[in-house]
Amino acid sequence: MFYKEAIEFLYSLRLFGTKLGLENTFCLAELAGNPQQQLRFIHVAGTNGKGSTCAMHESIYRAGGLKTGLFTSPHLVSFCERMQVNRIPISENDVVRLLSQMQPLLKQFSADAHPTFFEVITVMASQYFAAQSCDLVIWETGLGGRLDATNIVTPLASVITNVQYDHQQWLGESLDKIAFEKAGIIKPGIPVICAAEAPAAIETVQRIAKSQNAPLTLVTREQAVVLSDLRLPLLGEHQRLNAAVAIETARALGRVIALSDAIIRRGLETVSWPGRLQLVTKPSGQRFLLDGAHNVDGARALRKAIEDLFPESPDALVLGMLRDKDCRHICEILAPLAAVIYVSRVETERSAAPELLAEFCRASNPAARVVICNSLDNALERTASNRFVLITGSLYFVGQAMEALKIATAPALPERQLNEWNASP
Repeated sequence: MFYKEAIEFLYSLRLFGTKLGLENTFCLAELAGNPQQQLRFIHVAGTNGKGSTCAMHESIYRAGGLKTGLFTSPHLVSFCERMQVNRIPISENDVVRLLSQMQPLLKQFSADAHPTFFEVITVMASQYFAAQSCDLVIWETGLGGRLDATNIVTPLASVITNVQYDHQQWLGESLDKIAFEKAGIIKPGIPVICAAEAPAAIETVQRIAKSQNAPLTLVTREQAVVLSDLRLPLLGEHQRLNAAVAIETARALGRVIALSDAIIRRGLETVSWPGRLQLVTKPSGQRFLLDGAHNVDGARALRKAIEDLFPESPDALVLGMLRDKDCRHICEILAPLAAVIYVSRVETERSAAPELLAEFCRASNPAARVVICNSLDNALERTASNRFVLITGSLYFVGQAMEALKIATAPALPERQLNEWNASP
C-alpha cells in the first residue's frame, strides 16, 4: 500500500457513515490488542474550544518533559494533523503501516456492522500512541461524548469545555440533553473539570458527576479574568477561559503528574493552534484574520474578540458555511463587522448556498456590499484592495484559506473531504 491507497481506503470508510455507539470500537480495539489500555489520557469533550483546550493541555505537559500524544478532529488541511506526538504529525509511512495492519482486522466484521471511519482512526490513533510510548495522550471527542468512539478509555481526567447548541439533531434540542451526552465521558472516581455556564447544563454535569462519585471542579469566567497577565498566544477572552480549564486540570492531576506553576505558565505561553483567531500579515501589509467560527456561540466569541482586540475593524468579510449550521443567526452576528462581504461555497457537498448566505447578510447589514463569489479563490482575488480581511464560517473554509494564502502546504491528494460524516442516531 502507498499513501495514495491509504487515503483512498480512508475515503471508502465514509460509506459506513458515523454510528453513535461503542460496541464496534471496543471490538476493534480488542482485536488490535487493546492499545488504549497501555496509555494515560485526558479526555476532552465540549461544544466549542475542545481543540484549543487540547492544544493547551498538550503544550503544558510537553513543557513538563512528557512525551505527548494529541488526537483531534477535524483536520484543516492534512489527515496527518489528527495524530501528533510532541506536536509532530504522524508520517505518511506510519499511516500506511497502521492501515495495512488494520485491514485484516476489519475483514472480521460483517458489512452491516463494519466499523466507521472515526471508529477505525480512533483505534488506529491509540495503536500509534502506544507504539510511540507516549506518557500522556490528549484525547478529543468527535461528536458528543457518551456514545462517541473515543469513550472507550478510562482517563486521568474528564474535561468538558462548555455546553452550547450544536449538532442538536444527534445530541438533543435542549442544553440539559446536550450536557447529558457530553457528561457521558465522566468515569467513576475520575476528576471532572467543566466550564459550562448554563444552569441546566451545570445541573446535569453535577448530577452525573455525583452519581459516578467523580470530584467536579467548575471553572468560571472570574478565574479567566485573573489570568490577565498571562501572555497567551491564542487571541480572545474565550481562550483565557480555556486556559483556566487547562490550569485546573493540571492541578487536579498534581498527585499523578506534578507540574510547577512555572511549567504550566510556560506551556500556555508557547501554545499553538492554527485556524483559531489566527492573524496573518502578508509582505504587502495586508492582514487576514482566520477563525473557524462554525456555530452561534463561536460567532459571538469571534465578534467580541474583534471588538476587544482590533481598533480597526475588518474592511472585508469572506464567509463560507455548512448548510447544517445556524446560518441565519451566524450571519446576523458576523455581517455587521464589515462594509464589504464576499460569500462563497465551501469545497464540500454540505456547503451552504452562497445565495442564501448573501440574503442573510443583506438582511443583517443592509449598508454592506454583498458579493456572491463562485469560489474562495475568486473571493480572495476581490479582496486585493482591502487592508484587513476576516475569513470565517467553517473550519473547512479556513483550511481552504490556509492553502490559498500559502500558510499551509496542500497535500498531493485532497484530504479535507475526509472530514465528512453522516451520523446515525
